[in-house]
Amino acid sequence: MHYWITDPTDLAARLAHRPARVGLDTEFIRERTYWPQLALVQIAFDDADGAQQILLVDTLKDGMCEALAPMLADPGVLKVMHSASEDIVAFKRACGVAPTPLFDTQIAAGLAGVGAGMGYQRLVQHMLGVALEKGEQRSDWLRRPLSDAQLKYAADDVVYLDALYRGLAEKLDALGRRAWLDEDSARLAQGADEAGERWPHLSMRAAQFLDIAGQRRLLRLLRWRDAYARTSDRPRSWILDNELATTLARTPPIDRDGLKRQLDAIPKSPRSLVDAIWTALTTPLPDEADAPPPRSEERDKVALRKLQDTTAEVAKELGLPDGVLASRRWLEALLDGHDWPGALSGWRRQQLEARLKPLLAAAGN
Repeated sequence: MHYWITDPTDLAARLAHRPARVGLDTEFIRERTYWPQLALVQIAFDDADGAQQILLVDTLKDGMCEALAPMLADPGVLKVMHSASEDIVAFKRACGVAPTPLFDTQIAAGLAGVGAGMGYQRLVQHMLGVALEKGEQRSDWLRRPLSDAQLKYAADDVVYLDALYRGLAEKLDALGRRAWLDEDSARLAQGADEAGERWPHLSMRAAQFLDIAGQRRLLRLLRWRDAYARTSDRPRSWILDNELATTLARTPPIDRDGLKRQLDAIPKSPRSLVDAIWTALTTPLPDEADAPPPRSEERDKVALRKLQDTTAEVAKELGLPDGVLASRRWLEALLDGHDWPGALSGWRRQQLEARLKPLLAAAGN
């Protein structure tokens, strides 16, 4: 049975005696904004009598996020979540805190050898034999009242988290990998603030066809776009799409009026932002000379493939699914000459460094 919570004092009273563990999930909308708009929080826990309680918390009500924050930050309450990265951003934005300590069941499933990147419904089916409905995944969670189907879907998203936790924790403990999960979950909670990548141009294939000056102009535009999107709370593509950013970086206008004429000729271009775009395009960044070049040479591709193959060998020895030990992006960061990035530090570095070090040295890193 679930309870629809619309009064912050009611929520505070129900959470006054904190359980050792809660299942936690959110529903949010992000179609027209940069930041997720938190619409609903689902909480599942066992009461003093051992009966499961499911609270569906209406976070559109004033004061509700303030009532949630103490439980989210309580170090004595383990928050069990699934694929929590975007939920954490929503909590940080709405409530000012991240849910910690955290046990992410998607990460745990990968480390336990169950499967990598498994969705909640699939993991519940695999581990518990329960088939969940998917009909409300794209609902408008900001509307009120929510339908019975929406409420059931929202409750189902947390009702099985505790069973998943118990099964996965047992597997991790048997493998001696609970510390791995704790490390990954803590990093996720600390780092899910969408601060933006330092070198966003590297993820764009078009960047490799620009000269050095063009790459730097593209970097300036993308950095500006990210900062403007965060401040204005609008999707990046609504501000400046990748194609237009690349065009401006490749063949920059000679002056502001030239930029205005170029924007005027493109339907739906950000004409109102001509001054800001001109400033971003023509203002050097203090660190742009440090930007690594896009990977385009065959040598880099061969070196990356060797890193990937060796990583796959280590993962197989550990019984880890593909992608859990190191993603392509993390290995590319190593090739770019960066020290072991955050996600590859800790237990992953301990497992990989001895095997990858000779390959990195051969690649000039």
